[in-house]
Amino acid sequence: MNRRGFLAGVSAGMALASPALAGRTVQFRLGLTPVFLDNDAAVIERMRSALTDAMGAPVDLIQRRTYQEITASILDGSVDAAWICGYPFLQHRDRLALLGVPLWRGRSLYQSYLIVGDQDDAAGLEDLRGQVHAFSDPDSNSGYLVTASDLARLGETPESYFSRSVFTYGHRNVVRAVAGGLTRSGSVDGYVWETLAAVEPALTGRTRVAAKSEWLGFPPFAARADRADTSEIRRFGEVLQSLGNRPTGREALKLLFLDGIVAAEPSLFDGIALRMATVSEQ
Repeated sequence: MNRRGFLAGVSAGMALASPALAGRTVQFRLGLTPVFLDNDAAVIERMRSALTDAMGAPVDLIQRRTYQEITASILDGSVDAAWICGYPFLQHRDRLALLGVPLWRGRSLYQSYLIVGDQDDAAGLEDLRGQVHAFSDPDSNSGYLVTASDLARLGETPESYFSRSVFTYGHRNVVRAVAGGLTRSGSVDGYVWETLAAVEPALTGRTRVAAKSEWLGFPPFAARADRADTSEIRRFGEVLQSLGNRPTGREALKLLFLDGIVAAEPSLFDGIALRMATVSEQ
């Protein structure tokens, strides 16, 4: 199975349905940003199949280009739930409810990586003033907020510190931009970089991690708070948290390099909240 770069972005409009489910009404819509998955049909289908198997009803996977779009889709009811980021979750904390948080390497935590080219001797952000920098998404914690808040602590903004910054709308695209020399540095999800290092080492091998953030709450699954107590949403939360109990679920988790999905409290994202406050106080 070719899994190269499956973390870059889901191909637009994908909603893969197996022949056995053709013609059946979709009963649950899960939103995905382009951050976690690639247009590797096998990986997408395995995830959809695992959720459908566990739900006992078809699950549709809905992709949007940005975090803002997918968060809006939860809030306006276009999707029933979505795999988002701790940053937009906190931005809409009063309107969203947690359904589960993935476990990666045994913990519901990850880091933001500041990456540069493999031959670049930059030791950290302090060596990158006046350079070109790649961000993932303006609503991404690891792909924007961490670096923006680090700069705020220096009395700077991305606009004042870098000669130019670009949004790639995909963590793999950040790695690609740095690896190809399009930008000198980039802010990337550590889970994505580490997973790419396993499945596409030729790409990450052209980059180097110059700095890492503290451990922060892993991107969660969320639904609209006013629907959290409906039977459908409760059922989906149970399915997520028991995904590893089924062979199809275990295979999907393996392809995502995750150990499982567990319940969590909003306090998991306190570190992200502190960084949000640092930027807002600037």
